[in-house]
Amino acid sequence: MSIEIGNINKSFGKTKVLNDISLDIPSGQMVALLGPSGSGKTTLLRIIAGLENQNSGRLSFHGKDVSRVHARDRQVGFVFQHYALFRHMTVFDNIAFGLTVLPRRERPSAAEIKQKVTRLLEMVQLSHLAGRFPAQLSGGQKQRVALARALAVEPQILLLDEPFGALDAQVRKELRRWLRQLHEELKFTSVFVTHDQEEAMEVADRVVVMSQGNIEQVGTPDEVWRDPATRFVLEFLGEVNRFDGEIHGSQFHVGAHQWPLGYASAHQGKVELFLRPWEIDVSRQSSLQTPLPVQILEVSPRGHYWQLVVQPAGWSSEPVTVVLEGEQSTPIRGERLFVGLQQARLYNGDTPLRPVAFAQSA
Repeated sequence: MSIEIGNINKSFGKTKVLNDISLDIPSGQMVALLGPSGSGKTTLLRIIAGLENQNSGRLSFHGKDVSRVHARDRQVGFVFQHYALFRHMTVFDNIAFGLTVLPRRERPSAAEIKQKVTRLLEMVQLSHLAGRFPAQLSGGQKQRVALARALAVEPQILLLDEPFGALDAQVRKELRRWLRQLHEELKFTSVFVTHDQEEAMEVADRVVVMSQGNIEQVGTPDEVWRDPATRFVLEFLGEVNRFDGEIHGSQFHVGAHQWPLGYASAHQGKVELFLRPWEIDVSRQSSLQTPLPVQILEVSPRGHYWQLVVQPAGWSSEPVTVVLEGEQSTPIRGERLFVGLQQARLYNGDTPLRPVAFAQSA
């Protein structure tokens, strides 16, 4: 079941929370709505579910306008962060609940319900806990029950609102893998809300990055990570270092150092430069490629590399995060290193300038 969202707007009183949102979600895709608090992602999810109404715009499922269709008739399953299980019911009965309350003409027989719930219990790996009550389950087990309950009525679309947000880190990782495998098996269309970047990147086929009621970028996890469309996406996703600099003629200046841009820039004056930690060359020796002196403040071993926080010596005021790979000797706090800038993104405010590769210092 595909989802087509066309020019949707939503306000609460005088506060506008969604600004002309348009998005197409193909059938069978798992899509993450990713953004900080207040970005509008949960409101958009609730509009898809029928729990909120848009002020304007069109919402369609597989080409059919469902804007005025009641939530109960949309064939949508919804899983909340807080599991909302029935405490007086066993795991089996919680999963079966949606089937037992269907109108009589649509309700499966008792044998069919038992067969379906048994299959779902196997799918969510909880067959051995069918007779337990929610109070006897761990957080991860409760969330699996909630997912199975949502899937029992065979929804055309599964919506999840920060489904793993209340769980500890290790359980979240395990459930993310499990949800991805479940989706590969059942191929349902799914939209989930998260502010956890790792969760979005690991689980989703496509990521929708939102900010202040707007869609900043839509793309695969790799696309939004490697080729951010806006400054917001660049700064929101992962670690990024920011440097203040200036463009004079065709030269870029940071402190007393300068590099040829390789092109004549229409913009002159102050700019900001952004690089990921792994886009910065690091060396123990000063060279044309690594001319900028730094001092190590923090050392974090990461297996085959070290992540370092370093303080620029005289050319920038803010600490910088870099990655040191393939070194035989362990870096230590206080040690002096030299860095150079590789592929960089330049911005004048929110306006992107042409990316530049700094080959050597001038």
